[in-house]
Amino acid sequence: MHMWKEKLEIYDELVAKCPRFVRKGKTVPYTSANGYMFSLLNKDGEMGIRFSKEVQKKYIDGFESTIFKSHNAIMHGYVLIPDTMLENLTMSRNTWTKVMIMS
Repeated sequence: MHMWKEKLEIYDELVAKCPRFVRKGKTVPYTSANGYMFSLLNKDGEMGIRFSKEVQKKYIDGFESTIFKSHNAIMHGYVLIPDTMLENLTMSRNTWTKVMIMS
């Protein structure tokens, strides 16, 4: 549970960097826009972000990631955010910019 709380803090920090969005959900934190969820933190402390199919492929290849799973189910359209991207949020600013440009 301790690891999940640490990942939740990271997730909240990332969401706070974009004031247009608000974290929702108590047990499964997520963000949404226009009624559509586009990011979430699962019970295992893994973060997934929704991308188009073209961007998913670029992201998976470029960041050595995979399709995101939550509660043992494949989350179609979502990509797992690797822990390496979350280790140092200030250092990975360029990486996060690259992610947003991909989408």
